Order: sequence, then C-alpha cells, then structure tokens
Amino acid sequence: MPSDHQEQVVLCDIKGKPIGLKEKLAAHFDGDLHLAFSVMIFRHTDEGVEFLLQQRALHKYHSGGLWSNTVCSHPRNYELISVAALRRMGEELGLFTPLRFKSIGHIIYKAQLENGLIEHEYDHILLCECPVIRLSPNPDEVMACRWWTEAEIEAALDYSEIQADNQSEHQAQSQPLSNSKFKSEPRFTAWFSAVFSKTREALTELAI
Repeated sequence: MPSDHQEQVVLCDIKGKPIGLKEKLAAHFDGDLHLAFSVMIFRHTDEGVEFLLQQRALHKYHSGGLWSNTVCSHPRNYELISVAALRRMGEELGLFTPLRFKSIGHIIYKAQLENGLIEHEYDHILLCECPVIRLSPNPDEVMACRWWTEAEIEAALDYSEIQADNQSEHQAQSQPLSNSKFKSEPRFTAWFSAVFSKTREALTELAI
C-alpha cells in the first residue's frame, strides 16, 4: 500500500467531475476539493438500527483517535467508488466479503483540521446492511470498532458539540476546562455528523 506521501487523490470540480491528480498530503495542505467516499454499515436489531463505527488509529495523518463512519477514504484514478469501498473495507477492517452498497448521494464539506491540514471533499455516501460481520481491523488504520445505537451517536455528538463550544470559550478566557466529563466523551471526525445525518435521512426516505 502506498504511503501518505506517495498516494494521490483525484481533484474534482463542484459537480464531482475529475480535473486532475495531486499528492494526498499536498492536497490536504492546500485544501483542494477532491473525491472521497464514506461507507456506513448498519443493522436492524430489536432495539432499533445500529451503526458500525471505527475509531481511527492515533498515528493517522489527521483525525487520529477520533470516531467516524465504518470506512472513509479516497478512490484511485479511474477507480469506481464501489470498487474503492470494497478495497478499503479489506485494507482497514480485514473484511473481504463482497458487499452490496447503496449510493445515497454525496456531501461537499470543507473543514480545518487540528494539525493544520484542510479536508475539502466531494464525499460519496454508501450504505450497506450487514447484520453479521467478522472483522480483523488493521492496527495501522483502526484503533477500535463497535456497533453504536442511533441514540448513543446522538448523545455523543451532542457532547462533542458542547466540548467544542466550551473549549472555544475557555481558550478565549485563557482558562482550563474544569468538567472532566467533556474529556472522556468520544469525539468524531469533522465529516461524521454530515455523513450520519444523510444516512438517517436515507434510511427514513427509503424505508430500509
């Protein structure tokens, strides 16, 4: 697998049309719009819908240690999104079982990250219902995986937003955070909230 310094991303316009290639870290440093995809695996249980989330490895080039959707990455040049998704399911989670993804559209977002990099992606969202799944996560990519209920995600997202607001307020006042609860709650990647929102909309509209 190419290193972060060797990999290229596919640059695109606001309609998702490819317009060129650029080294991955350089594209994230400059904030160039590029193609990406986010996979969300879900299952129905007696308690409702559950979503398989991953916690990114601490040493990832950005957003290390943060929770996110099942898999998120970039397609290679001329690689179909569905093929890229299957490739990364294997590389990240050790799952090589053929899966049937349903495309539910895309989001475009731009976010300043904690290490100075900029995520600016035309992000294709793929859903897959998979009630039984055996994983062998790659420690170079993934720190942890687990199923989350919809309520758990909503509560954790709320805490993450509160944490961000409090950090901004206390930084402005040059005071440390006093509530240890904020420090222990899970935090999410910059794109996760938008991906989760679009996923829930699709599950409702399509009655999946």
